[in-house]
Order: sequence, then C-alpha cells, then structure tokens
Amino acid sequence: MSSTVPLNRTTAGVLFGVVSSVAFGAGGPFAKALIAAGFSPLQAVWVRLIGTVVVLVALCLALRRPGQLTTMARYKWPIALYGLVAVAACQVLYFVAASRLPVGIAILLEFTGPVLVVGWEKLVRHAHVARESAIGVGVAMLGLAIVVQIWSGVHLDAVGLAAGLGAGAGNATYFLLIDRLAGTVDPLTLTTGGMTVGMVVLTPLAAPWSAPWHVLGHSVPLGSHHLPGWTLAAFVVLISTILSYLTGAAAVQRLSATVAAGLAYVEPASATVVAWVTLGERLSPTQLAGGVIVLAGAYLAQRGIGRNTGAEGDSTRSILGTTVTTEALIP
Repeated sequence: MSSTVPLNRTTAGVLFGVVSSVAFGAGGPFAKALIAAGFSPLQAVWVRLIGTVVVLVALCLALRRPGQLTTMARYKWPIALYGLVAVAACQVLYFVAASRLPVGIAILLEFTGPVLVVGWEKLVRHAHVARESAIGVGVAMLGLAIVVQIWSGVHLDAVGLAAGLGAGAGNATYFLLIDRLAGTVDPLTLTTGGMTVGMVVLTPLAAPWSAPWHVLGHSVPLGSHHLPGWTLAAFVVLISTILSYLTGAAAVQRLSATVAAGLAYVEPASATVVAWVTLGERLSPTQLAGGVIVLAGAYLAQRGIGRNTGAEGDSTRSILGTTVTTEALIP
C-alpha cells in the first residue's frame, strides 16, 4: 500500500499539470476567433477578465476565507502592479500578438518571460545567475531568431512581434511579483485582486459598452467550423483561465519543482496544435524547430534558477523561475 499512494499522487499531479498547460495554451485560438468576429483585443481581454472575476469572487465568498480583504489592503500596491502589468498588459499584448501572428508564435514570444527573468536577476539585481541559466538564455534567443526567421529580415508582422515580446515582459513581471509576494499573499487572493484591478483599469480603454455583444449570440467561425460566440467566451474564461489556474495549483502541490515546471512547457505545444486543428494555422518546419529550441533554452534557464532557490530551503518550490509556497495553493 505504501508504494501505491505516492504513485497515485504523482500520477494525479502529472494529469493536473498537463490539463493546466493544455487548457491555458488552448485559449489563444478561441480568443482569436472572437477578435476576428468583431471584438477588439482589449474587449476580448475584458470579457475574459470580467468572467474570471465573477467566478473567483463567488469562489471567495463561498469559501469565506478570513483575512482576504485585509491581505489585499496590506499589499494593495504589489497587487495593483500585478493587475496592471502581469494581468492587463500581458493579456492585451498576447491577444494583440495572437490576432496578428500564428498563435503558436505568439505564445512562444510570451514564453520568453523566464528568459527575461534571468536577465533581470543578472543585469538589474546583480544576482548570481547559474551557468545553466545563462546558457539557457543564449539557446532561447537562438531559437527565437529561428522562429522569426531573422535572416530574411523578420517578415512577421512588426506590431504582432513587438506585442508578443511585450507579453513576454509581462510574463516575466508575473514571475518576479509572485516571487516577491511568496508566503504573504495566497494565489487565490492575488489572482482575484489582480484580475479585478486589470478589469477596472481596462474598462475605459476597452469600452465594453460599445463591444459587439450580439456576436456572442451568433455563430462565429472557428477555422472551418462555426460555434456560438458565447461558447468561445466561456471556453476562454472557464477553461483557459479558471480551470488552468486551479489544476496548475493542484499540480504544484503534488509534484517536484522540476517536474511541475517542465509540464508548463506543454502550453506552447498545445497552443500550436489547437491552432492547427481549429484555425488551420501551420508553422514551417524551420519555425517548429526554432520553437523547440526556444522551449529548451527557457527550460534550462528555469532549471538554473530552480537550483538557486531550492538551496534556500525545502519550504519553497521553483515554478518557471518563481518561488511559491507549497501550502494552501488552492482552497
């Protein structure tokens, strides 16, 4: 019996991690379909945020966890920065990139976040960076050059390319803020507060009152298929945001740092596959090879950071260069 329980726990952790990564990566094509149907990238993000906030606030009220409002008030400025940069800016820039580039390339650009974290630690904080992390940065940059085919003068859409790299910066900010708030603000509180801030900030910019809400009641093209618009929005909110968050937290509780971090790299692969199946988007063999190199480099960079943080004690785990507590990650 003693050997069965750990096996079941590990298997469940791997399943949770894969579900989380696939769910998050699959959201891009559905959001892209909404944008193509008439929503602006800002409005598509606002729909995602308002739906997520409603569900998370309801979850917080149902759980009745004491001290959440006090925690939000105490750490209001870090949470506000999280909502502005890691939630609002990152998601808007990713949606802009996904609307102008193949979804697979857009999410690869966003996944330069762990690489940027290494650069921040080295160049800004002047912290020691493991040799493995430095090598990973170089490998990831090489892969990125292959993905954008820099030898041909970068023929990808310039705005989409810039937006994708901006989403990578927002992704890096997410990791750095989580690291700062580790042990003080639990993920549910941080996510609810950050999503709320992002929604409020984006409201005047997205102008949801002028959004084409009628699209949600009509059939929307998704590649060669047609689905009701509301199902696309529901997928983005319930599957690629809330389900991804909850199952990701469950995976962290059950797996080692290295395994949990490695599973997150299923996201770009799943986004590419879902975009190919739903939208018919295909990357060239050269771009696919570059994508594999980007992920390998980012994984090396994360492993180097993980070894540094792992030396600080057994109470923390590194997730894509992020230090998070292993207690109470999900309610």
